[in-house]
Amino acid sequence: MPPSAAPAPDLTLDYRIAFELAPVGLVLSRRRMIVDCNEALAQMFRIARGQLIGQSFEVLYPSHDEFERTGERIVLNLNDGGYYADDRIMKRSPSDPAGELFWCHVSGRALNRDAPHEAGIWSFEDLSSRRPLTTPGRAGLTAREREVAALLIEGRTSKQIGKTIGISPRTVDIYRARLLRKYGAGTTPELVQRLLEG
Repeated sequence: MPPSAAPAPDLTLDYRIAFELAPVGLVLSRRRMIVDCNEALAQMFRIARGQLIGQSFEVLYPSHDEFERTGERIVLNLNDGGYYADDRIMKRSPSDPAGELFWCHVSGRALNRDAPHEAGIWSFEDLSSRRPLTTPGRAGLTAREREVAALLIEGRTSKQIGKTIGISPRTVDIYRARLLRKYGAGTTPELVQRLLEG
């Protein structure tokens, strides 16, 4: 008598389990709305998962301007495979206007390279244990200063930063000078070190 074949695994269930138990926050999106997310994302942002589903990504940002500019940056900087990644400052406890800000690594893929916000898969990793946000970062930086700081940490030049966020390299230098003053740093490498160390 031949051995019986093992039942085929339920791949739908396996993928769902992987999504639910992933060690980073995961989101399925459509037109910058959260279609589904896992519990890790909900815990990271300190809100019930059910309260995130159906919401705009905007609730996770410190300001409307940062939400809009990040959306524009994603469209401009997708690679040929439709992938995008950056480190940015986001906000916990979306319903709390004074919610804690924290560094977050966000990476993802647009399912349609020609319409980046149509649908996507995104991962969120909390960097706060490695990159704490100092008091100036929490209370004293503007939305644009936070964007410039994040790109300086990535090692980008003024020209690259300007192209990424749509401002002139000279304006980037002005923001860099403000950051140097606020963090009491004498050079850009010293500023980056202070931003990284918190």
